[in-house]
Amino acid sequence: MKTSDFNYELPERLIAQHPMEKRDESRLMVLNRKTKQIENKTFKDVIEYLNPGDCLVINNTKVIPARLYGKIIGKQSEKPVEILILKQIENDNWEAMVRPGKKIRPGVKIEFGEGILKADILEILENGNRIVHFEYDGIFNEILDKIGLMPLPPYITEKLEEKDRYQTVYAEHEGSAAAPTAGLHFTKELLQKIEDKGINIANVTLHVGIGTFRPVKVENIEEHKMHVEHFYIKQEDADKINFAKQNGNKVIAVGTTSCRVLESVADDEGKLKETEGDTGIFIYPGYKFKCVDKLITNFHLPESTLLMLVSALADRDFVLEAYNKAVKEEYRFFSFGDAMLIL
Repeated sequence: MKTSDFNYELPERLIAQHPMEKRDESRLMVLNRKTKQIENKTFKDVIEYLNPGDCLVINNTKVIPARLYGKIIGKQSEKPVEILILKQIENDNWEAMVRPGKKIRPGVKIEFGEGILKADILEILENGNRIVHFEYDGIFNEILDKIGLMPLPPYITEKLEEKDRYQTVYAEHEGSAAAPTAGLHFTKELLQKIEDKGINIANVTLHVGIGTFRPVKVENIEEHKMHVEHFYIKQEDADKINFAKQNGNKVIAVGTTSCRVLESVADDEGKLKETEGDTGIFIYPGYKFKCVDKLITNFHLPESTLLMLVSALADRDFVLEAYNKAVKEEYRFFSFGDAMLIL
């Protein structure tokens, strides 16, 4: 299959720049794979499609305010240096993207927030990222909360007024450079109604990397090398998912990140166990799902690996038909946009 097989025309005005005032008031497009019907709903109606005994799987990762602006120590009148923290290597050493790249060589020292955080550039990696060592007094994440900015995707050009709007209401474990955006539509009240209906909620943790926004640059999608992300699932959550499968109920993944964890961990019978590791699983049409029965997701970029994953579950032609319908009916797209439920 070619990358261009996953293209569609999207007017720029449909790229959502702000989250909805009420999370669960986003629109919801429901795709039924058996009947090929498409329905237009409101996100809070998602509960109608969940049945007692089903298991809803959420990704409880938390985005860190990982974008930092500082200056090179010892140089005057320089443009700000931008560092985007990606992944903790060990202790206070992190992998990061930097700009401007040419000036940020090993040995360069940078300060942020009038010196409350300092960074030494240790190494340049093959992909152009740097290994950075941070120095500070106090707690690193508290300092990031004070001086860091949320690492919004490049297609969101307007300022985010409230940091927590780029977090799910169940975000718990810090480590992501981007939000698992399908989960942004849930409120605590809606989650409580779902539990009250008899639906189990299981957690996975996958720390979303900035690679999620990287375009596919090869013509043949099978030649694309997927980015790797760290995940874990606890036994108590694996048990909830296994119980649903054993009893003939459905497993509903909230977002492509939850889906990738489940499909990485599940054995050939769809059973899971406690696991921690890195996944570079690339799901595209032809893939046979082992665990996931239904998927809640957002509308994704043209020619993206996320759109390919969705097309593996719901059939590419049907998905693109739905996307073209969403464009025609002016759904809101991407991270702060509307949602899709695939049955």
